[in-house]
Amino acid sequence: MTKITWQVAAVTDPGLKREENQDNFFMSEDHRVLVVADGMGGMQGGSKASRLVVESMKNSLETLSIDGLGQKELQRWLVSAVAEANTRVFEAAAVDPEARDMGTTVVAVVQSEDGELQIAHVGDSRAYLVRDGKTIVLTMDHSVVMEMVAQGKMTEEQVKNSPFKHYLTRCVGHKKKVEIDNTPTSVKPGDWLILSSDGLSGVVDDAEIAEIVGACDTVKEACEDLLSETLARGAPDNVTIICAHYADSSLPEGDKETSAVGIKSSQELDKVSSEISLHDL
Repeated sequence: MTKITWQVAAVTDPGLKREENQDNFFMSEDHRVLVVADGMGGMQGGSKASRLVVESMKNSLETLSIDGLGQKELQRWLVSAVAEANTRVFEAAAVDPEARDMGTTVVAVVQSEDGELQIAHVGDSRAYLVRDGKTIVLTMDHSVVMEMVAQGKMTEEQVKNSPFKHYLTRCVGHKKKVEIDNTPTSVKPGDWLILSSDGLSGVVDDAEIAEIVGACDTVKEACEDLLSETLARGAPDNVTIICAHYADSSLPEGDKETSAVGIKSSQELDKVSSEISLHDL
């Protein structure tokens, strides 16, 4: 039986203007669940918020196995997991005077056994699909400027120089309940899925992302090249990138070994890549 092979790699960097990396990311051991969180807040509040999100997502995965769940169940699980992460950050901020203003973005993906994807996000961390040399932004930034773009009051070119481009309209942890966007999508052989904090999207255009990954042979190379381009342009913010690539495998089921590395946060590991076999698309 022909199967789809999903290769995954991740990279994180504080950038060139920040001393602390307040981003965090998580990949489950089988790489079915991928998470990027970009923290914000004074002192160490931002890093604490993003860490709480990835820890909470990991805990949700340990509490309820997603094996065998259908699309509707996976959707409910993912949205519930992000909602629980919001509660954890909100409650932690309420009892920590030094982190009262902490919050974080989150973009999370769960892979179903048939290759369909569920994506949940809050804030301006993004999910991209690169297909046939073109970049599709799967998520809409919850920011003042992108809402103005959606309303036709501002162009995306104007956003680049706007002093309000980092003003979020939604984030995890600032309110007891948060509205979570859910985006279902599907992948096919040759597709790239990219999750990133705004450290990437703030300096590298959508079309350039497709051009960069299209020239790469591996997901590790794609992560490194995207990061290198970000650093070459000054990298004013922390940047975290997860790349996944889908490809056909002609090997029969069971003939291909599977390896996976689970990680808790970007502070524990800068880069990781591995390959897992998934069900047919």
